Amino acid sequence: MDRIRIVGGQRLNGTIPISGAKNAALPLMIASLLTRETLTLNNVPRVADVNLLSRILGNHGVDVTIAGKKSGQRTSDGQTFRLTATEIVDTTAPYEMVARMRASFWVLAPLVARCGRAKVSLPGGCAIGTRPVDLHLTTLEALGAEIELEGGYVIAKAPRGLTGNRVELSKVSVGATHNALMAAVLARGETLIENAAREPEVVDLGNCLIRMGARIEGLGTPTLWIQGRETLHSAEHTVLPDRIETGTYAMAAAMTGGDVMLDGARANLLQEALQILRSSGIEVEERPTGIRVARNGRGLQPVTVETRPFPGFPTDLQAQLIALMCMASGTSTVRETIFENRFMHVQELARLGARIELKGDTALVTGVSGLRGAQVMATDLRASVSLIIAGLAAQGETVIGRVYHLDRGFERIEDKLRQCGAHIERLTS
Repeated sequence: MDRIRIVGGQRLNGTIPISGAKNAALPLMIASLLTRETLTLNNVPRVADVNLLSRILGNHGVDVTIAGKKSGQRTSDGQTFRLTATEIVDTTAPYEMVARMRASFWVLAPLVARCGRAKVSLPGGCAIGTRPVDLHLTTLEALGAEIELEGGYVIAKAPRGLTGNRVELSKVSVGATHNALMAAVLARGETLIENAAREPEVVDLGNCLIRMGARIEGLGTPTLWIQGRETLHSAEHTVLPDRIETGTYAMAAAMTGGDVMLDGARANLLQEALQILRSSGIEVEERPTGIRVARNGRGLQPVTVETRPFPGFPTDLQAQLIALMCMASGTSTVRETIFENRFMHVQELARLGARIELKGDTALVTGVSGLRGAQVMATDLRASVSLIIAGLAAQGETVIGRVYHLDRGFERIEDKLRQCGAHIERLTS
């Protein structure tokens, strides 16, 4: 099992290219199930979850091809995927695949919408809370699907197709909004989705569906209107840059007291997070080609933060922020409002010398003068990268185990950090 070794204490200086967003690429790939024609996606990141979803889609009959490198293309540029689902050969998504990645559960909606039936295993993914699928199922029921749970599978049937309706989500959910959109675009008549997620990844999916011929209004707002179509057609779409990767590397630069240009980053995708960084004493400069982050000698100030749906502070940056606040001059308060079990990184940060007290859904992080390298273990995707951030500033050697979590969502992280001066390497067993 691979590990990552870091010798901390080096400032990060240079340029880090921001990859395409994994959380946008996955639903975009799934959207290929909605049409017989080819969906071309540019800027797809090279991460394990993308590879796994390619195999899952192949199981349904999607032909997935990856275009060769274009002239003048950099190694940091994303891949171009061509996905063609001329025929759906299997409407079952088996346990052994879906249990490895939660997002693969989203094939449920397009399979039911296009084929009138689907059998999809209940999902897996990171162990950061129960994250029930009730909203996904009630959405499909509102559009006319019959739902049964049997042997750990969701069986959905709509032999006469789906019918547009009013869908009110009881809580904001990115996944449920993805599923509702993909179901509604092929449903007969109009669908109104209320309390929809506003995240950039939802908007990216909606824009791609519009390019495929869907009629959608209200993207980026809590109310979405969709006029169903009988069929969708081919399209080409570019995956938006990864706002979570952007925030992660911004915090890594701040942690080490470095000066880094985040090439290709878009500030409008994470304004709340950038404002939090500014309030902690970090210089954040928005430029036409990206975002510059610098902290040259200034101390970090503590912050008070609550994770919220977009445009609030993202839960996927909570672990990284806690790692950063371990070095602040005072006590920070970080409240997690999205997932109930997302503080598993705290005990591993404590092994590096962090002072963190948990009180229910809130972490009180008291800054220390320095961290010490140690052996630690990743528990989920975002927790793993928080340990890297801490390790970059810790004195001595930090070795992080179970980094397969990291490979699910971060492309070439060792290379990107090493090119900015970090002493980091992968140890292969």
